[in-house]
Amino acid sequence: MKDLAGLRHLFVASFLFYFSSFMVIPAITDVTMDAVCPGRDECSVAIYLSGFQNAVTGMGALVVTPVVGNLSDRYGRKALMTLPVTVAIAPLFILACGRSEAYFYAYYVAKIVAGIFCDGAMHCLCLAYVADHVGPKRRATAFGLLSGVSAAGFVSGTLTARFLPTASTFQVAAAVAVATALYLRAFLPEAGGVSCGDEACDPLLQGSSCSSSASSSDEELSPKLPPRKAGLRSISEMGALLTGSLALSGAATITFFYSLGEHGLQAALLYYLKAQFGYSKDEFANLLLIVGAAGMLSQLTVMPILAPILGEEILLIIGLLGGCTHVFLYGIAWSYWVPYFAAAFVILSAFVHPSIRTNVSKNVGSNEQGIAQGCISGISSFASILGPLIFTPLTAWFLSETEPFNFKGFSILCAGFCTLIAFIISLRMRGAQSSACKKSTAQQEQA
Repeated sequence: MKDLAGLRHLFVASFLFYFSSFMVIPAITDVTMDAVCPGRDECSVAIYLSGFQNAVTGMGALVVTPVVGNLSDRYGRKALMTLPVTVAIAPLFILACGRSEAYFYAYYVAKIVAGIFCDGAMHCLCLAYVADHVGPKRRATAFGLLSGVSAAGFVSGTLTARFLPTASTFQVAAAVAVATALYLRAFLPEAGGVSCGDEACDPLLQGSSCSSSASSSDEELSPKLPPRKAGLRSISEMGALLTGSLALSGAATITFFYSLGEHGLQAALLYYLKAQFGYSKDEFANLLLIVGAAGMLSQLTVMPILAPILGEEILLIIGLLGGCTHVFLYGIAWSYWVPYFAAAFVILSAFVHPSIRTNVSKNVGSNEQGIAQGCISGISSFASILGPLIFTPLTAWFLSETEPFNFKGFSILCAGFCTLIAFIISLRMRGAQSSACKKSTAQQEQA
């Protein structure tokens, strides 16, 4: 608990960051529709604009996030964390000033640039910061708490947006984003980075005398990969990092397919609900509140209890099963209340990402936490490129008057099959690990 108490400033900064980021989500669909297609409930242009934004943002984040994580291993987490929290202010400030067509397109460009530096980078740096402070045995709980704090920011931001007019929503979000940057610089202690400036300081080559606060934990880190000099890695070295073990390559594959399904759902869901059931800002906020509350409850209470008992591998399988159910129910929704029921399965799907990140963290050394988490975030960003490219045209087609058949949720159903693939891969990996353990035990008994 002492380790977790040392993360309180990180938790506050993370809460404020996601509070400001998610506060605007319930309103942005209506703002986009009013700017691009005023007075209409269906608009292919708005869907394509959102899809293009997600694709370009994902492409940029694919390159930027691993580099930012890698730099944080050398120069420290706090220094690199300042970048996303500062850049995130600009798009919120623009819509706080106005929401006409001109302001919207200025926001659109600023949001793409900000997303490149914020989407994935902030989360990856927070995870690396946690790994600097918490030993491997408690890392699943700590990662779950970090995700729970982020979900609390999501819930609080969405609840605030539910009761604020649109203009005030963006003004409050911009003010909180500024407060986040100031709090981060003023209160967050430094962690990570190479403090001595040469190879002798690498905690994989020397003991723990020069390492960051990760080594202060009562549990020694057990690097699974060959030692490397701290510094910038090439793309080939980043690839070698992920393919260096079955656990890392499996985590990367599961992340890709599950994130592809997630981003496919995100690209389609709000426009699908608006066209199918006439949802507007308040309904979006209600749905997002259920999603956020379920995720917060899961990660702050359920996961810390189950993680020491079941382990991250079993939690991952349970989470993926819940994620599949969550997406499929959206796709086949037959009444306006079904999406609310589907959102409750986030209690299970919230296990997925903390479990994957814990598995990755346990399979790299203390001076590779940033680059490893950055690579996984980069894979998620790559999925965020493909998701809009695949699902945005599909969504626009099935929501148009020229749809091939009457099934508005078809694109969401396809996203569900991506999450199903991730679930099947996790089951096969679990079976392979069990077989390897039995074989190793049998060989030891024979010896």
